[in-house]
Parts: sequence; C-alpha cells; structure tokens
Amino acid sequence: MANHKSSKKRILRNEKKRISNKSRMSKIRTFVKKVSEMITGKKDAAEIKTAMSKANSELAKGVKKGLVSKRKMARTMSKFVKSMNKGN
Repeated sequence: MANHKSSKKRILRNEKKRISNKSRMSKIRTFVKKVSEMITGKKDAAEIKTAMSKANSELAKGVKKGLVSKRKMARTMSKFVKSMNKGN
C-alpha cells in the first residue's frame, strides 16, 4: 500500500481511469461486433454504413484517448470496407 499522500491520490486517479477505459473499450467492442454481425448477416447497405460510421467514431475517440492505436483503427475500418464491398 502507498505511504505518501501523492501516491495514494495516484492510486485513486488510476482506478477512476481504469473504470472509464474499461467502459469505453467495451463500447468500442460492441460497435465493432455489431458491424461485423451486420456484414455477415447480409443486412441492408445503408444500415451497415450508418453502423460503420458510428463504429468509426467510437474508434476515433478511443484513438484520441490512447486506448486504441491508429493502426488498429485503420485495420478494422479497412476490413469492414473490404468485406462490405465483397458482399455487394
């Protein structure tokens, strides 16, 4: 356990950040999963595009917060676009 006042504060701050990051990552994974399910389920192209834009937005927020790397975001979106184009 921490002995200094500043390290005790740091522990509290880290815990708040951990909870926030966990929530955001869960949200990102949910959006990505929805898009991939829509693509495999052969949903309407317009629905997929709106879901993709929402997923892209969440991924961008994750990149901004440092939860997801830029490369992972690019790979994920590229995968979605390729699979959508292959289906149509």
